[in-house]
Amino acid sequence: MKIVAILIGIAILLGIIAMLVYVYVIQNVETPDYQVVFKDGDFGLRDYPPLVVAEVSGSGSRQQSLSEGFGPLARYIFAKQRGGERIAMTAPVQQRAVAPDEKIAMTAPVTQTPADNGNWTVQFVMPSEYELKDLPTPGNEQVRLDKIPARRVAAVRFSGRTNDQAIAQQQQRLVDWMRSRDLEPSGDPIYAYYNDPFTPGPLRRNEVMFEVSPESR
Repeated sequence: MKIVAILIGIAILLGIIAMLVYVYVIQNVETPDYQVVFKDGDFGLRDYPPLVVAEVSGSGSRQQSLSEGFGPLARYIFAKQRGGERIAMTAPVQQRAVAPDEKIAMTAPVTQTPADNGNWTVQFVMPSEYELKDLPTPGNEQVRLDKIPARRVAAVRFSGRTNDQAIAQQQQRLVDWMRSRDLEPSGDPIYAYYNDPFTPGPLRRNEVMFEVSPESR
C-alpha cells in the first residue's frame, strides 16, 4: 500500500510540474497583439493589426488538412528545409476552408468550415518582429508567405477538443451572437488552435472568428 501511495504521489507531482511547464510555455508564446473593442463573456469584437503569415493549402477532411499542413510549416520555421535561423513558434495555428469557386492564389487568406472533404488553408502567424521582406524564402514550394491586412474580427473562445461537432456548435453560437448585434460576417470562419495535441481538453484555448463587414461596424 505504501508503494501504491508513493506512486500516486509521484504521479500527482509530475502532473503539477507538467501543469506549471504548460502555463510557462503558453505565457511565453507570442500571440497577435489585437485590441479588444468590447467583450461579452465568451464573445468579443477585436481589431487585429496586419499579420505576416506562412501558409499551406491542401484538400481532404478538416483534421487531415490541419495535420498535413502543420508539417511543412513546422519545417519552415525550424529551418529544416531552408537555410538561415529558426523562427519562433507563435499561437494560434489558423485554418480555413476555401470555397469551391474560389481560386487558391499564391497569397490566399485563411479560414475554415467543417466539411468531410474540401480545400483548406493552414497558417502560422509569424512573430511581430518580421516584415514580409525579412522572412527567409521557403525551401518547400508548398509554403507561401503572405501579409493579412488589418481587420476587425468577431470571436468566440472555448476549451475542449476541436472535433467538427464542437466547432460547428461554437460557430453557430457566434453567428447568433453577431446577428443579435447586427454584425455582418465577411468571408469564411477562421478556426484558431492555440495548443499542442497533448494539452488536456479543459486547458485548451480554441476560437472561431469571423471578419466583420465594414458596413456593419
